[in-house]
Amino acid sequence: MTSFPTMDRLQALDERHLIFCDRLEDPLALEQGSFHFSAKDNLCSRDFQTRSGSRILNGYRPPFDATPIKRLREMGGLLLGKTNMDEFGFGSFSTNSGYGVPRNPFDTQRCCGGSSGGAAAAAALIPEHLALGVSTGGSISCPASFCGVVGLTPTYGRVSRWGLIDYGNSLDKVGLLTRTAHDLERYLPAISGPDPKDPTSLVQPPLDLRGDVGTIGVPAEARAGLSPEVAATFDEALKELSRNGVKVREVRMPSLRFSIPAYYVLATSEASTNLARYCGMRYGEMNEEFDQGFNDFFTDARSEHFGPEAKRRILLGTYSRMVGFRDRYYVKALQVRQLIIDEYRRTFEDCDAVLTPTMPFVAPRFDEIGRMSTLEMYQADFLTSPPNLAGMPHLSVPCGYSGGMPVGMQLVAPQWNEGRLISFARFWEGSFHYRFPEVTA
Repeated sequence: MTSFPTMDRLQALDERHLIFCDRLEDPLALEQGSFHFSAKDNLCSRDFQTRSGSRILNGYRPPFDATPIKRLREMGGLLLGKTNMDEFGFGSFSTNSGYGVPRNPFDTQRCCGGSSGGAAAAAALIPEHLALGVSTGGSISCPASFCGVVGLTPTYGRVSRWGLIDYGNSLDKVGLLTRTAHDLERYLPAISGPDPKDPTSLVQPPLDLRGDVGTIGVPAEARAGLSPEVAATFDEALKELSRNGVKVREVRMPSLRFSIPAYYVLATSEASTNLARYCGMRYGEMNEEFDQGFNDFFTDARSEHFGPEAKRRILLGTYSRMVGFRDRYYVKALQVRQLIIDEYRRTFEDCDAVLTPTMPFVAPRFDEIGRMSTLEMYQADFLTSPPNLAGMPHLSVPCGYSGGMPVGMQLVAPQWNEGRLISFARFWEGSFHYRFPEVTA
């Protein structure tokens, strides 16, 4: 039986770190279930609001559970609450939430990463806790790195997306954030498998948790733009892997440098169409000025309740799909995506997996984020966007600490080879000791 946190402890953690945007309030409810888990706020669930971090969905209570939540509940899990996130997944630092900004477990003056920031904080702060996250361009790996936990993003289609509030339909993947590889091994089979409600999940082969990583490819391009402390920590991790018998080989993957522009064209194009449904009429915040024309009615609701980043991405995605620009931007981004997929496949002919740092720097302070330009924020994902574009499974694990803050490294495996990632995580945990923040709540 899992050791459940008390309600007082859960409340104290939430007040200090703003983990949840909706959570259990009944102390007696905490005694139920054989294990506890949380779900990112863009996964629909009974009993809790599901708002995807956006004010435009305030008050929305789905009458159903997303498939991954349903499967964990059937396994005996207790859903503690919905974790805070960037609005609709738009961000790398969870600073774009409409319901408060989650704070890093190691330093409350720093961010948790995004967009699954609250999920990573929950995994770091609550022992034996499982957090469901969602990745579009790195939204599991990034916060896992910043919060010092293990984050697994499965192959696109491995886990059903039914009940997910989509950001980008061809990119979104439901995954796990935990403290150990053991939890991945336990819970990934529970949420995986075909779901007739999600056609993208129907072609997957059976999940095989066996695997081996004997040779790792490290792209030379992955070293560009790293902070000195991340570069040094990553190099030390490579030495540790070599000492433990893993062959480390430098490889060339020149197309990786095009992943950021390709990702943002494709992701925002899909997001702009997905967000068209939020018009103040069907769910969430309702516009009651019924004497207006449709254009004014929708515009007022969307102008008031969408945040600045959501508006920016709607405009960018709409522009990319306009007549005269579609071939110049959208079609070219699709071609770059295929180049990246082909490059990974060529690399996997000689290597079992590809390893890079997860993020180019440790979790930044909020004042540092405030000084970043939008372009600098987007470029922070240059190591996490390539495997997401390719739909390949990837895993972020802590590989060191700099100034007391975690540094993560990201392993990418061929499609449907989650077993290699979990085997690697088990192997790494045998030689590297993870640190977790001491909580006095």
